Amino acid sequence: MLYIVLLAMVAAFLALRLYSVLGKRTGHEQPLTKPAEERVGARPVARTIDMPQQPRDEAGRRLDPGAENGIRALVAADSSFDVAQFLDGSKAAYRMVLEAFWKGDRKTLEWLAGDDVRRAFESAIDEREKAGHTLDNRLVSIEEAKILDAEVHGREARVTVRFDADIAAVTRDADGNVIGGSMSDAVETHDIWTFGRTLGSDDPNWKLIETDEV
Repeated sequence: MLYIVLLAMVAAFLALRLYSVLGKRTGHEQPLTKPAEERVGARPVARTIDMPQQPRDEAGRRLDPGAENGIRALVAADSSFDVAQFLDGSKAAYRMVLEAFWKGDRKTLEWLAGDDVRRAFESAIDEREKAGHTLDNRLVSIEEAKILDAEVHGREARVTVRFDADIAAVTRDADGNVIGGSMSDAVETHDIWTFGRTLGSDDPNWKLIETDEV
């Protein structure tokens, strides 16, 4: 049975890496978008099926009302989809992708991100390396992950998640000197990421295909 929650990502990487991430630009870190890296969002779609049962307040924390039709369509197309499991996996992917970006790990990004996002990340890494800068960032906490949108077109599924997190960020020059940011002060981060997957494929993983920020 296919698990939709980036389980291969979690199994392959969670024990090995992550705990530093990127996030919304604060002025201290290398930008993830603009000019080399544009972030974008997604839209919902509909079909009818009963929503997964969970307490009302908990459902509200995990799922924006505007995403309900899209989630119904996704569950109708793939009955193994589970909102809570998907969000757990998306938070793991958030950590993994962003640590890879901060460390300049192009190989990991190639596996976790779609082509457009991967090229944007790589362009930003190239610019950072050309300037001789390194990022020394730390994810303090992910306060919330919430599904904003979902859609299914044929076999292609997309789910958009908002991440609210706290990040400590430092930029260093080629000599290791701090030229921006602080590891003692966390900055609120609000990212919107869209994950995509071909339903029914042998690959159970969702890839990051669009990024945006609030």
